[in-house]
Amino acid sequence: MKAVIPLAGKGTRLRPFTLSTPKPLLKVAGKPVLSFILDDLVQLGIEEVVFIVGYLREAVEAWISQHYPDLLAHYVLQEVQDGTAGAVALAEPYIDSDVLIVFPDAVIEVDYGLIRSLHPGCGGIIWAMEVENYQRYGVIVTDDAGYMARIIEKPSEPVSKLANIGLYYIRDHALLFEGVRHTMISEPGKAGEFYLTDAFQYMVDHGSRILPAPVEGWWDAGKPETLLETNEHLLLSGHGGVDPGATVEDAEIQEPVRIEAGAVVRGGRIGPNVTLESGASALNCELEHTVVGPDARLQRSRLHHSIVGAHSRVCDAAGSLLVTDHSVVEGRA
Repeated sequence: MKAVIPLAGKGTRLRPFTLSTPKPLLKVAGKPVLSFILDDLVQLGIEEVVFIVGYLREAVEAWISQHYPDLLAHYVLQEVQDGTAGAVALAEPYIDSDVLIVFPDAVIEVDYGLIRSLHPGCGGIIWAMEVENYQRYGVIVTDDAGYMARIIEKPSEPVSKLANIGLYYIRDHALLFEGVRHTMISEPGKAGEFYLTDAFQYMVDHGSRILPAPVEGWWDAGKPETLLETNEHLLLSGHGGVDPGATVEDAEIQEPVRIEAGAVVRGGRIGPNVTLESGASALNCELEHTVVGPDARLQRSRLHHSIVGAHSRVCDAAGSLLVTDHSVVEGRA
């Protein structure tokens, strides 16, 4: 089995951070979202991955090469942002077996064991979860046997609340790419893009059975507010704690927190839901629901629901801040 991971998007909902950092490399609980995904794939036994790259591709490729040197990685440039089907279409020359397709917009927990136990007559799995804001998603309508009958991209009417979350296993890869090619010569969708969900519909219409499978956990990291929520979940799920190599003096710590080796805290209050990455310092600060990047320096500041980029300096500030790497903020706390 191989994997395809589309990474070409600009991540506009996470600006200003994505002006200098690719969206999949933004961190939650001290770890890039892409790393959570790749760790799962490696554990699953996947050794070959096709990365669809575009925006800030050099940074993406360098990071993957450094942190996952044993992966057989193929990088394919998506020059035109023409949608999810257009991204996956570029991977076709590399796919000659069953394939896992993962969109790295969230930290996901699923039972990958379903792949091995899938009925031989099934063409694939589409992981899905119940949502209230169904208008944001491709939603799945099932037949009486529980298989996908229709998938509708961002419906205006409440035909279903079972939303696909961007994770797919396709056994019948030949029919998948037949569907992708059919989609690419059809009329584009509402936003002028070609949707991968239309290729899945093509598969079903041509006799394939695709099984919707439940999601154990899905934590969005596509917006600042949801990134902070995901950070909190991960801190509560074993990714928190104060590293023995951190310095904490005369400060109140309210769990959950993640204070990494080399971080310095003196005075003030840290937490809940605070990550201080390696080399960051918080001197006489009150921080909650905040992520502070490596080597950032905070003094006499009271911040909540904030993201502070690496190597930034924040002094005497109060409120909620979203500042990217190497920023300087000075105010009256």
